Amino acid sequence: MKDVTFGQYYPSHSFVHKMNPAIKILLTIAYIVGVFLVSGDNYYAGFLACVVFVLIATITARVPIFRVLKSIKAIIFFVLLSAILQIFFNKDGTPLWENGFITDKALIASGFIALRIILVVMGASLLTLTTSPVEIADGTEVLLAPLKLVKFPVHEFALIMSIALRFIPTLLEETDRIIKAQQARGAEFEGGIFKKAKAMIPVLIPLLIGSFRRADELADAMDSRCYSGSKNRTKYKKMGLTYRDAISFIITGGLVAGVVLLNGVVIL
Repeated sequence: MKDVTFGQYYPSHSFVHKMNPAIKILLTIAYIVGVFLVSGDNYYAGFLACVVFVLIATITARVPIFRVLKSIKAIIFFVLLSAILQIFFNKDGTPLWENGFITDKALIASGFIALRIILVVMGASLLTLTTSPVEIADGTEVLLAPLKLVKFPVHEFALIMSIALRFIPTLLEETDRIIKAQQARGAEFEGGIFKKAKAMIPVLIPLLIGSFRRADELADAMDSRCYSGSKNRTKYKKMGLTYRDAISFIITGGLVAGVVLLNGVVIL
């Protein structure tokens, strides 16, 4: 459980940490779009540009690279499964041996699918590592502000996201604590997938009970402070645009534009 870095904030005073959270969310989405746009004959250059971009962003954010890479470990099964399915079901290309069912293009496609997933997860993890849950909620509320015109509860939606992200590390810590308590009582969590799944049942019950208890305590705390949603609410910190946001916008825009040009697609 400690390998899950999504939702865990890494405090620092870096260039990336001081950016406007709404801009960070927007640029993260643009980066993910850029990763999925990589294709064509120059896909090697496109993926290389994305790798360099996320590495430079990690260094600029002053986040230990192993913290970002730990997010990959949590989804390694999904990455391998996607790559294996691509190998067995992609029939394009030349077979590697006579009457073989694995082709050269299938291997290349499986590798790039795995790399695409890894780059997306690294970008999303970097966002949560450099942006606190409250800032993510504020940034989301700013980006979704136009939906207020159609009576969409933007503030409440952002609040739900903030609470969910805030309690991810708490639930992971509580899960580890319950597992250690169960192991102290002789429970075994080693073995095959089915054995591990069966062993997790005694963990899920107290975890759910604890989650409902925390939800009740949070609701009581919000009621006692007269929380009333978005009506007449003000912000303690005003979000503004700075030179950091402009520089990051230009660099990310350059990445997406470069990927599009490498694909041979020109938007007129």
